[in-house]
Amino acid sequence: DLRAALRSPAMLGMGAVTAALISVNWGIYVWAIQTGHALDAALGYYINPLFSVLLGSVLLKERLAPAQWLAIALAAAAVAVLTWETGRLPVVALGLTLTWGFYAYFKKRLPIGPNQGFMLEVLILFPFAAGWVAWLTATGQGHFLQDAPTLGLLLGTGIVTAVPLMIYANGAKLLRLSTIGILQYIAPTMIFLTAVFWFGEPFDSARMIAFLLIWAALAIYTTSLVRQARA
Repeated sequence: DLRAALRSPAMLGMGAVTAALISVNWGIYVWAIQTGHALDAALGYYINPLFSVLLGSVLLKERLAPAQWLAIALAAAAVAVLTWETGRLPVVALGLTLTWGFYAYFKKRLPIGPNQGFMLEVLILFPFAAGWVAWLTATGQGHFLQDAPTLGLLLGTGIVTAVPLMIYANGAKLLRLSTIGILQYIAPTMIFLTAVFWFGEPFDSARMIAFLLIWAALAIYTTSLVRQARA
């Protein structure tokens, strides 16, 4: 399957699109974690399931229940609250939401298995990643071979990035939609708790209102999803 994909310009093009989207998504996430914007990252991943529902309605013409439209409206209200309070759009949250939402959409359209698709993305990205690391090393800005602990941490981030993505891609084919929807809240909840209680990021009133709106939206969305699955 992978050999066939590498010989197909159309499949290579689609793989390049998904590879670019996941690169931008993880790039934003890494930047957010390292610059004190972990709460914004959590918000972005909370909005993800709702944005995927909206994409399904707009691009795939899927019919949404009234409760699902209400959930999307509450998510939009959360973004509006943050925009009003800070005077700018929550770029990190929206960037993560948009890139992951479209990544999932195009990934679903990629006519190849989940493991093969993941490997295709890695092969497409590898020359660019290797070139970037080489340039950083040559200009004295690199950290990849700086010392053993740093190298171990960098390699470890590769593992904790790749393995969950592969498990998710395979598990999504075996789990019920309602189960997948609920599981998507676990990671942003862990990021949220880490940001507040470990990183000590400020949790002001605007963020509190935004997160309450998002949690309400997710509760409504999940209830609707479970009812549909039972029906």
